[in-house]
Amino acid sequence: MRLRIVSCFLAVAGFLRAWTPDDMLRVKSVGDVEVSPDGRAVAFTVTQHNLEISEPISQIWVSRPDNSQSFQLTFGMRSSSNPRWSPDGKQIAFLSSRSGVENIWISPSEGGEPHQLTDSKTGVSAFRWSNNGHWIAFTAPVDPTQEEEQKRKAKEDWHEVGTGYVYQRLWLVPAAASGDAPQVARLLTKQDYQLGGAFGGGFMDWSPDDRKIVFAHMPRPRFDDWRKLDVAEINVETGAIRPVADTAAAEDTPLYSPDGKWIAYRRSDIPPHWAIKFRICIVPASGGEARGLAETFNEEPSLIGWAKDSQSIFVQEASGTTRVIYRVPLRGEPVSIYAPGKGNFSSASLNPTRTALGFAAQDSVTPPEAFSLSVLAPGDAHQASHVNSDLPNLPLGQTRVIRWKGAGNLDIEGLLTYPVNYQEGKRYPLIVISHGGPPDGFSQSFIASPGHYPIAAFASRGYAVLRSNVRGSTGYGKKFRYANYRDWGYGDFQDMMAGVDKVIEMGVADSARLGIAGWSYGGYMTAWAITQTHRFKAASIGAPVTDLASMNGTADMWTFTPDYMQAEAWENPQIYIQHSPVYNAKGVTTPALIQQGQDDTVVPLGQGQEYYNALQGQGVPVRMVVYPRSNHSPRESKIVRNIMQENLAWFEKYLNPPE
Repeated sequence: MRLRIVSCFLAVAGFLRAWTPDDMLRVKSVGDVEVSPDGRAVAFTVTQHNLEISEPISQIWVSRPDNSQSFQLTFGMRSSSNPRWSPDGKQIAFLSSRSGVENIWISPSEGGEPHQLTDSKTGVSAFRWSNNGHWIAFTAPVDPTQEEEQKRKAKEDWHEVGTGYVYQRLWLVPAAASGDAPQVARLLTKQDYQLGGAFGGGFMDWSPDDRKIVFAHMPRPRFDDWRKLDVAEINVETGAIRPVADTAAAEDTPLYSPDGKWIAYRRSDIPPHWAIKFRICIVPASGGEARGLAETFNEEPSLIGWAKDSQSIFVQEASGTTRVIYRVPLRGEPVSIYAPGKGNFSSASLNPTRTALGFAAQDSVTPPEAFSLSVLAPGDAHQASHVNSDLPNLPLGQTRVIRWKGAGNLDIEGLLTYPVNYQEGKRYPLIVISHGGPPDGFSQSFIASPGHYPIAAFASRGYAVLRSNVRGSTGYGKKFRYANYRDWGYGDFQDMMAGVDKVIEMGVADSARLGIAGWSYGGYMTAWAITQTHRFKAASIGAPVTDLASMNGTADMWTFTPDYMQAEAWENPQIYIQHSPVYNAKGVTTPALIQQGQDDTVVPLGQGQEYYNALQGQGVPVRMVVYPRSNHSPRESKIVRNIMQENLAWFEKYLNPPE
């Protein structure tokens, strides 16, 4: 099956100017693609950075692929997201902060003034229509009490660590409008546990008769607690709860089969590991033993939904630098129903009648757009939007998938972007970028989309860019994904350097002008690399893990480093020292730029500060830029622009590309 992307955007050379961060901020991202019940319309979100208010704004659009008509459903300076069709296709419910915090709003699907359905003071996080369209279940915390508000206003709102969590709970609200006022919601789960999922997993589903809801929950609203996810079922009328999947594995994304006989869900290995292994399981809805279905190649499936006949389940997962959608039968092996082999697509959704999938797709030279795909007769995906057809007509460097042998003769894959107007036989400065995770990976996405490292702008200025999926990356199977346990900075570093040598051997890269960059785990790889070699003339280090012991003690994912190192810091301090850039920083000479969000809790700010001090103390040229109001991945438009501008300036300064 192929993906046909029709766009007015041209990737050609010979124009007067290069891509800039401001140009890249004009690229719209497309998401939440939902196909209508009759399959004739597609709702989706369009998100674009707004530099005036320094915020990315999302709005909902509706398109009809059969006649290429589309219109904007929501407007304003507050975002709207998560469009969901009513079962009859006449309405679209969505989340919006137009009332001050996220609440559910409902609009006629043909357009018109929406009405506010919920009135949560703390914000709705997710919701789902009942099958008959009469109700909507949603998650939100309980509103703060008057006493809590008084303490906050009096500045007496201190708290004890490990207590006072704000839980996402399950609520029920009638879907019909009640005049101009929001509907009164009924609290379903009063237990102190958090509803949610992990790593793209879902959290709830209605039974076919709308009498029960199955949901995933974990003990606390802390990132690390995904390892304790379980599945339970609640009787909507009585509130009675029974466990569905309650084991030492992490379980999420529960979904009823259309015939009501089964509940499917996603189960991790035991114990759950951060490198991740998932398998789709089914259990009788009436109770009984769970059974695992056939495993997918990457063993990291995201569950999309049941087929209409209740005999198979749709899942998707990474496959190298792209993705694939499988139909997994209740008995038998997975069958690929959509594997474009080129480009990349977002998380797919199944429409209410289980006849079509919706997703956003793109490739290295084509910006994202919304698509639909029939599951009854899979073939080519149909483009439903053209929201990026007005982008500046600027040249893009060609991107190729390249392969080489890493440490231990391991097969490694990466994406090489050539400079614009590349001339064979001429050598160019090379920037090698490492991804986060580690269980993440570079995909064939549009290189002019805004990000920490502006690939289109680099290529426009004469750089080659290598993005390496070294051991530990996803998309290449479990064994590959687990290959960097107790080995950070060794096999993965050698894989990356072998890729650098490959591009030099190809005659593309100038060995005297090498730069390196990365964010999160990519920041770790960058900080580590310059402790091991002087080959790089400049480094950009984003939100880096630099001290594994202090990372373990201060991050909100306190089992992460012990899982990868297979020991706590106090059990084996030597392995933490051995793999920490800050303890190996003596002799670093590479000029380094460090960038990090001030409110980062995934990789706390102290990680970057430790490395900054280690380099500054040795007289290494180093700058550290801290971004206010930003967590692990800054989102404010002006901050995103500055991150890109700083990286461009840093590499221009030290790699000095030719005119």
